[in-house]
Amino acid sequence: MTNETHRLGGIDSHKDTIHVAVITGVGQPVADREFPTTLAGYRRAVAWLIEHGPLHAVGVEGTSSYGVGITTELLAAGLRVVEVNRTRPAEKRKQGKSDPLDAYRAARSVLSGEASTEPKNPSIEPLRALTIARRSAVKAQQATWRQINALLVNTQPVLRDRYRDLPAAKLLAVLHDCRPDQIRDLDLADTMAALRTLARRHHTLQAEIEDLEQRMRRRATEANPALMAINGVGPAVGAQLLITAGDNPQRLRSSASFAALCGTAPIPVCSGKTSRHRLSRGGDRQANAALHHIVKVRMSHDPRTRAYRDARLAKGWTKKAVFRALKRAVAREVFHALAGHTTAPDYSDLRPARRAKNLTLTQAAEHLGVWPARIGELELGRRPNQELAARYRAWLTAA
Repeated sequence: MTNETHRLGGIDSHKDTIHVAVITGVGQPVADREFPTTLAGYRRAVAWLIEHGPLHAVGVEGTSSYGVGITTELLAAGLRVVEVNRTRPAEKRKQGKSDPLDAYRAARSVLSGEASTEPKNPSIEPLRALTIARRSAVKAQQATWRQINALLVNTQPVLRDRYRDLPAAKLLAVLHDCRPDQIRDLDLADTMAALRTLARRHHTLQAEIEDLEQRMRRRATEANPALMAINGVGPAVGAQLLITAGDNPQRLRSSASFAALCGTAPIPVCSGKTSRHRLSRGGDRQANAALHHIVKVRMSHDPRTRAYRDARLAKGWTKKAVFRALKRAVAREVFHALAGHTTAPDYSDLRPARRAKNLTLTQAAEHLGVWPARIGELELGRRPNQELAARYRAWLTAA
């Protein structure tokens, strides 16, 4: 709560302008003004707000979109920023809509307590940019692969039969290195030139994706190593979960609220004698997809997850119900990592211990039943695995 001597600010953000308003501690309007969305404009807006007395908080619409610039400047000035939702349609119909009205509504929503969420940390924006670039590259690569297959289906039988049974990796390599200029049939030569162009585009996009994922892994690990140590969390999944959480744990009040944010909290649908829950279709669908990916990975590689699945299926559960329960459990685990309740495992002792006993990666891999590259990644902390690390340490001790 605020007293009458304090002021509250409200900002309605747009692409080219922001409208700033100030109200008293009891909700009375003081002043409003428009500023351009430039660095100089943001700084003038902050100075103008400060001129109107001690500010309790500033409500900003779109703190992660149009309002990210002014949010950064407000935080740099030491002001408290509160994220405000867009004006509801019912309020627009009842009171009308304009930039000054929206700015005053933003301030009053902070005063009433309707808006109380801290904004996402601006440091997450580079990770969001990398995620967007990777997502578009993956879509382009998938489209390229579909085009290659479509051309092979529609081309002459001599080409279709030549490449029909090749695995995907081999097919791309052969098409990448083919020489259409040496083909006498001009129709076949042009088709092969198109296929070679698509194969090389696929290869270029793969290089882009790998470079982006390396950058995402590095930034996500620096932001939250405990999250990246969770089984099934890779650079793309970890980046998406950090973007959803906002890289500031104070936004997350409980594991239940985080599950609701990710669309994994069950919703009750009870009426009369019926008492059951249904799947939530709300929340951040990209975060929901990230949790779904973690569960799929664990279904393939984690014995505990498979045992849980088999036990629930034996009790009559459906596969969808098992997935929902596992996603809810994973959401709880991710929440504890994001909130700083868990620590990242330390594997820095593995490589010195192996070298001290003159053991090679190949020897360790043969004993543990994995590829040597997997041991190398574990020693460097790139692919955490507590169960494998425990077996590795036990073998090194006994060796």
